[in-house]
Amino acid sequence: MEDRISQTQEEEVGGAEEVGVNNPQPKKPKKKTDFWVRLGVGVLYMAVLIGFFLLKIFVNDFLFDFIVLAFAILGTYEMVHAFKGKITKAQAVIVMVFSALSILTFCISDFVFKEIIDVKWGQSNYTPLITFVVFIAGVATIIGLLVITHQKVSLESTGYSLLAYVYPTVFLLILSGCNHLVKYSDAAILFIFLICPFSDSLALVFGRLFGKKLPQKMAPNVSPNKTVIGGFGGLVGGMIGAVLVFFVYYGLCTPLRNGSFEKIVFEWESLYLFLGVGVISSFFSQFGDLVESAIKRKIGIKDMGKILPGHGGLLDRIDSSLYAGLAVCLIFTIRIMVIMT
Repeated sequence: MEDRISQTQEEEVGGAEEVGVNNPQPKKPKKKTDFWVRLGVGVLYMAVLIGFFLLKIFVNDFLFDFIVLAFAILGTYEMVHAFKGKITKAQAVIVMVFSALSILTFCISDFVFKEIIDVKWGQSNYTPLITFVVFIAGVATIIGLLVITHQKVSLESTGYSLLAYVYPTVFLLILSGCNHLVKYSDAAILFIFLICPFSDSLALVFGRLFGKKLPQKMAPNVSPNKTVIGGFGGLVGGMIGAVLVFFVYYGLCTPLRNGSFEKIVFEWESLYLFLGVGVISSFFSQFGDLVESAIKRKIGIKDMGKILPGHGGLLDRIDSSLYAGLAVCLIFTIRIMVIMT
């Protein structure tokens, strides 16, 4: 997540990252007003997340899917806009439609199976299969445009369209999957959105403290200012964030769901699990940041959008969370399978 408030590791050595591969440009000095704009937008973003998280706890888990759907629509639009001129209007429309449709299919289908049909753990829930079919239908339609609009569509534009469709749709399906876990869903969401800022902050601290003595770059061709020592700091931040998630999950979220704070039980044996998830999700969050940096560098743009003043686009804000969600969902799914079988 390229957070403009902390600037993560991009300021580790005081340099400025190139805007494009062959077009390096220094960053302009930041004004004090820019800081307050970034801070205000960051606070508003977190307030929205917290609001939907509270709706998830107090009303219904499925209400959190609305923000996932919003991420899908806005994030996919940013990808389509970034590839403007490289894909046709028909391809852009298909990508937008099936991206939203894939998320909606997963959420509505799982709601029907769990809330209406009342399918329990271990019984058949065909949500993944139905969603997979809809998603592949989108892939088939994008490729099928090679026939339908043969004169306007090229293999190159088809490739760009598929990339815009897969990223971020697939990752947001995983995020929605975390929201629908039969256990640990609150912890999973907390990990996805809390570990990244902790990881970014400690990466910045370690980079500034030790970057000059240990200047080895993490990915010099993608993000020249990120160092290995900064990445290590990010892992430490992941562990600290994991401890916070542990106490918030067992000390706040669980009692709120139970409707009572009289008997709070901390499952201390799970602390090791949470620490492991913190380290692994921190690693994936840093890699996710690099992935989007690589995409932007290939396209030759600085930000994916302008929807969040001072932060860039929505994808600039959630890029780390997308990859972190993969690790979080996989680990907690395995954990659930172990304890419930």
